[in-house]
Amino acid sequence: QVQLVESGGGSVQTGGSLRLSCAASGRTFSGYAMGWFRQAPGKEREFVAAISWSGGYTEFTDSVKGRFTISRDNAKNTVYLQMSGLKPEDTAVYYCVRPRESIVIPRSPSAVGSWGPGTQVTVSS
Repeated sequence: QVQLVESGGGSVQTGGSLRLSCAASGRTFSGYAMGWFRQAPGKEREFVAAISWSGGYTEFTDSVKGRFTISRDNAKNTVYLQMSGLKPEDTAVYYCVRPRESIVIPRSPSAVGSWGPGTQVTVSS
């Protein structure tokens, strides 16, 4: 079982930037796509971004396209979410995820096999 630990959350003003990191333990990081979800107060968890094992394929939800990037360092078992141009509506707990099946891009919660505990991102206007 992989363990995922997020870091890098915090509070920023509108237009600011943050970089989230997700460190994965164990060999089970290898070969897996990875992703990020978020959950705002009173809302369901939603897909934010995902990246293939090689890093050659990335996918984003429409609301963050052009503002967020996702990357990974497989030697460090780490996935990153670089967030720029942050808006108050980006305020949420952000979760790092690994899919149930290695090659599947985790676009929905049902495709997720492992969740990190989450890190809070707060954007003030």
